Amino acid sequence: MADITTDVLVIGTGPAGSATAALLSSYGVENLVINRYRWLASTPRAHITNQRTMEVLRDLGRDVEDEAYMFAAEQDLMGENVFCTSLTGEEIGRMKSWGKHPLSRAEHQLSSPTQMNDLPQTFMEPLLFKTACSRGTQSRMSTEYVSHVQDGDGVTTTCLDRLTGKEFTVRSKYLVGADGGNSKVAEHAGLTFEGKMGVAGSMNILFKADLSRLVAHRPSVLYWVLQPGADVGGIGMGLVRMVRPWNEWLIVWGYDINQPAPQVDEAHAKKVVRDLVGDPELEMTIKSVSTWTVNNMYATTMSNGRVFCMGDATHRHPPSNGLGSNTSIQDAFNLAWKLAYVLKGTAGPKLLDSYQAERAPVAKQIVTRANKSIEEFGPIFKALGLLDSIDPVKMQQNMDARCDNTAAAEEQRAAIRKAIADKVYEFDCHGVEMNQRYRSGATITDGQAEPAFTKDPELYCQQTSWPGARLPHAWVFSNTGEKISTLDLTGHGKFTVLTGIGGNGWIDAAKIVGRELGIEVSAHTIGPRQHWQDFTGDWAGAREVRDSGVLLVRPDHHVAWRSDGIADDPVAELRRVFKSILDK
Repeated sequence: MADITTDVLVIGTGPAGSATAALLSSYGVENLVINRYRWLASTPRAHITNQRTMEVLRDLGRDVEDEAYMFAAEQDLMGENVFCTSLTGEEIGRMKSWGKHPLSRAEHQLSSPTQMNDLPQTFMEPLLFKTACSRGTQSRMSTEYVSHVQDGDGVTTTCLDRLTGKEFTVRSKYLVGADGGNSKVAEHAGLTFEGKMGVAGSMNILFKADLSRLVAHRPSVLYWVLQPGADVGGIGMGLVRMVRPWNEWLIVWGYDINQPAPQVDEAHAKKVVRDLVGDPELEMTIKSVSTWTVNNMYATTMSNGRVFCMGDATHRHPPSNGLGSNTSIQDAFNLAWKLAYVLKGTAGPKLLDSYQAERAPVAKQIVTRANKSIEEFGPIFKALGLLDSIDPVKMQQNMDARCDNTAAAEEQRAAIRKAIADKVYEFDCHGVEMNQRYRSGATITDGQAEPAFTKDPELYCQQTSWPGARLPHAWVFSNTGEKISTLDLTGHGKFTVLTGIGGNGWIDAAKIVGRELGIEVSAHTIGPRQHWQDFTGDWAGAREVRDSGVLLVRPDHHVAWRSDGIADDPVAELRRVFKSILDK
């Protein structure tokens, strides 16, 4: 007999685990989340928060979304990525990032009702954890996962109470491993991976100092400092990251992965900070120092039976592109509703197979993208002449040469501008953040061809209602003047039918099939003299079906199925689709 029983046991309270718990509790599913530490994130590791993640928080409730914005650094404080020799030294160049360029900003505004922001993990994690516990999640801190055994009916997990030193067991129907890059759950579940851990070494130095005089005129999250001859590889490139404007900062500095991780005392940490800031007298408070490794590994299997893994447990990569925490929260959004439907008996277990089919390709994509972004610093080094010599004096001369009045210097300046501009693939990859298109048994295309991307799919969000894609965002309006996103009409743990004038048969069918299957299906007609109206015509341009057609949208905002017009028997059509998706 287990000491504790619950429907879902979640290992880890990071962004993935806390988001899973918050969503499950919002859907009315009993769950327990454990954390081996006494509290939540103690350092601001993840921070870039993209629009898709904000849509998940918005789905959890406007109070959750609003609290995130309240603590975040807003988009205009994020976007001047600066390359320099130090914060007091010479600036080499800069680029508008994270949607700050006017053209990118317009695309962001057209793509989502939410705004990108910078929310350090020390704020995101407590927000998600609080939301989970306030809605019913049971939690245990200082509790360590030890092992698990699964059978046909559930999972028995052995845990260690780190305060008493005693082990206890938890019996759950499903187990979710959100226990980070050294996941024991993934290891014990026998998940398979590709790639390599520990491809480079880095140290973090968290400190407090007022640097407003150096940065407020060029606000950014990231200041890249190049100092020829310093430490790693002869090219001293360090990162000065804004945590809180403009008095809390994080230095990222590399070390040789082939050597033991350095022991960094306060004196050494202060020296690194002063070198990168460029002020030998800078007064500061060192808050913490830690080392970590750059990884290049992703899971090819994300589940085994009743055990599912997510977050850093399944995609292990550097912080390039700011994809880690975002993808972790989006993993949770994909899995939680499926667990809820299966646990409530309104879907069969095959629905859960779609989690791996849909999220494993995303894990591969973001790990590949993040590591490629590191490589894309190479052209900057090359353009500056830092790869032509290992002599610091010569390297500095090569950098200085760009200021000459020569044809060669003019070419060098052009190369530097291009190399910095090409970093858009790391610092404004809106398509990577928004263009996920799922292919699994939880989507039905009925043979409709996937639309081709007309622009670079990594850089540009390209909305479509093709089944598997995220529902296009458009603003619609009520007769009373309320303005709402089409995404707001969907989600919240329910399937949704969206149709127009002539689609009343779909509305009636949603009610009938919903009653048959024991699920609530929301249904909305958008059109003239309806409750929701498309005054701007944006929805008509985005839906890609006729007025009498229909979009069936999943609880995670992804289109499950669509029809271009009204069917001869809408009830039979909708019943067919639901039974296929829900394994009924």
